[in-house]
Amino acid sequence: MIILGIDPGTARMGWGVLDVKEKKIQSDGLKLVKYGCFETKVGVEMGKRLLHLRYELIKVIKEYKPDHMAIEQLFFGVNSRTAMTVGQARGVVMVTAEEYNLPLFEYQGLSVKKILTGFGHTDKKKMQEYVQKRLNLKELPKPDDAADAIAIAICHTIKLYGQEA
Repeated sequence: MIILGIDPGTARMGWGVLDVKEKKIQSDGLKLVKYGCFETKVGVEMGKRLLHLRYELIKVIKEYKPDHMAIEQLFFGVNSRTAMTVGQARGVVMVTAEEYNLPLFEYQGLSVKKILTGFGHTDKKKMQEYVQKRLNLKELPKPDDAADAIAIAICHTIKLYGQEA
């Protein structure tokens, strides 16, 4: 099964593609295929930024043909302006998933951290280290938005197959 994890954002949207051999996520059954970030330029009209994100997401969907997509849920913290733009990016992801008939699964950031590391307030660096260790990567996945997207995909595999990290 191919899982596409998304960490939504309008300036930078992280993504990660995992190839999961069913029910073997504890050993060699979890393989990182590709990851990265879609980036947009500050100052460009928001509609154009969102359209760019959509086009980039479609390219990844067409190339890797995921079976599922997993995305981080929106968290309303102190900065409501950031939450609004993240919500717009999430909308792009959600409508694109629907357009390509991809089942979409949503996970809270705190839940992803708790499921993967046992602590809901794990920092960005620790999440990168977890992803690196879990997938036997030679380097930390960077930037952290991409590492978060990979973590969301790993979380989905755990939820899907009912196995702990």
